[in-house]
Amino acid sequence: MNTDTSRLGPQTRRRALDRLADETFDVVVVGGGVTGAGAVLDAATRGLSVALVEQRDLAAGTSSRSSKLIHGGLRYLEQLNFRLVMEALRERGLLMDRLAPHLVRPVSFLYPLQHRVWERAYVGSGVLLYDLLARTGANPLPGHRHLSKHAALDLIPALRPDRLAGGIRYWDGLVDDARHTMTVARTAAGLGAVVATSVRVTGLAREGDRIAGVDAVCLESGRRLEIRTRAVINATGVWTGLVQDMAGARDLRVTASKGIHIVVPRDRITSASGMIIRTERSVLFLVPWGAHWLIGTTDTPWNLDLAHPAASETDIGYVLSHVNAVLSDPLTPDDIEGAYAGLRPLLSGESDATSRLSREHAVSTTVPGLVTVAGGKYTTYRIMARDAVDGATRDFSPAPPPSATDTTPLLGADGFRAAWNARHATSGRSGLPVATVERLLQRYGTATGDLVDLTAAEHSLAEPLTGGGGYLQAEIVYAASHEGALHLDDVLTRRTRISIEVADRGLRAAAAAVPLLAPILGWDDAAVGRELEHYEARVAAERESQTKPDDRTADAARLGAPDVRTGLSRDR
Repeated sequence: MNTDTSRLGPQTRRRALDRLADETFDVVVVGGGVTGAGAVLDAATRGLSVALVEQRDLAAGTSSRSSKLIHGGLRYLEQLNFRLVMEALRERGLLMDRLAPHLVRPVSFLYPLQHRVWERAYVGSGVLLYDLLARTGANPLPGHRHLSKHAALDLIPALRPDRLAGGIRYWDGLVDDARHTMTVARTAAGLGAVVATSVRVTGLAREGDRIAGVDAVCLESGRRLEIRTRAVINATGVWTGLVQDMAGARDLRVTASKGIHIVVPRDRITSASGMIIRTERSVLFLVPWGAHWLIGTTDTPWNLDLAHPAASETDIGYVLSHVNAVLSDPLTPDDIEGAYAGLRPLLSGESDATSRLSREHAVSTTVPGLVTVAGGKYTTYRIMARDAVDGATRDFSPAPPPSATDTTPLLGADGFRAAWNARHATSGRSGLPVATVERLLQRYGTATGDLVDLTAAEHSLAEPLTGGGGYLQAEIVYAASHEGALHLDDVLTRRTRISIEVADRGLRAAAAAVPLLAPILGWDDAAVGRELEHYEARVAAERESQTKPDDRTADAARLGAPDVRTGLSRDR
């Protein structure tokens, strides 16, 4: 796919706003998380005219704050939810093999055993079933292995020998969720879809008893938009109820569950594998993440601010206490480089415990012309999107073709393996170190050529961003010119992960990034000042929230920094 046609830059956005005002679409999708982006791509692959509107940034909510895993979910086997596990494992294989091999790659996990007989039999049978279910589709991953205590310690020397009886090693998929979501949206744009962020839906338009459009406002300029469409898909995750309320009906009830993760340096835990730990309330993953470890997650109810959930001192203490129970050299709060909190949109069920609410998805026609999709898990986004478009177009005549997303590689995937094999040659031509080319290929795939072209045209862009943890200056430029970033926060939090990967949370990087972004995004000195002021305030608010003892005080501290996009209230 040509990266120019999938470009999401300032000029593209201006044209997108004009199209939103002037055209009548087959489908308008509200919500720029992975399900919404997936729905836009699904509709575009069917030849439908489709638009995506998102009030903040692509993947600004749940879809940038996950455990970064593409997996079937071992714990759902324990709940006897074989259908969900099989579906997720099929999607895992499809993503790794065909759709996004540049973005989804294998990662191993050790399940440490504390009991010699019954636990090995119990966990081993579950992992065996997990592997067997994966054989129903593409499965490029190795099978699981049983390890002795000695072999487990060789793999993860950081484990406490006195708390270890052996282990079971298995494999899953690792993904940068925000980059994947953005790439799905760019792929759709390359097929003609309109993608517009910082566009907030304020109401739904009707023709008789049918929803026939959305009223919206551009949060950057204040421009009002009346967007006409044959069908609307509500893919807003934890905001599902708010859009349903605009239609005057709630047919799906979504509950928010908070999960937090901490980030620590890779050298603090000596290990050649990730790790999975059972807790009384959740499953804790130790996920290798470049020069870092991601450790999480929690699973607790959340009924406060939806846009900016906060990780409290209690949340962080919970994660530290459980990971330290198996480590010979315990982590301390001083080891934490970053932390983030996200909200799972769960379909409400019989139980009050969020950990037992449904991870399966539902699609419903809330009122004629408005289809709501809710629930699910990141790995199965493509199935959710397909089902949502099926529902939205059920009464279209003529009926649109079936979904083609199972055979549509994402931007950067087509030719990736050949590009990977040529990485040494690319290094020689570009002057970039081989390790840098490899890192770029695993973030951009074959679109790495765009970055190489930038560095060739302006050699300084091949240099690392000051305070940016190894990201190139070219990546900052590309985030604004091609990837739809409109604000400093978009670049440092989602296009890159600087905000959680460096000890100062990206404060030095922010100062170095704004001169690169300002010419592309048209910032004057006042705008540069506002961007820096907001980012610094956001970092300070997050740090303060992580010292508070409970959700309510942490939420209040986090809300001390207003959203960089104007007009966003507490609940929107």
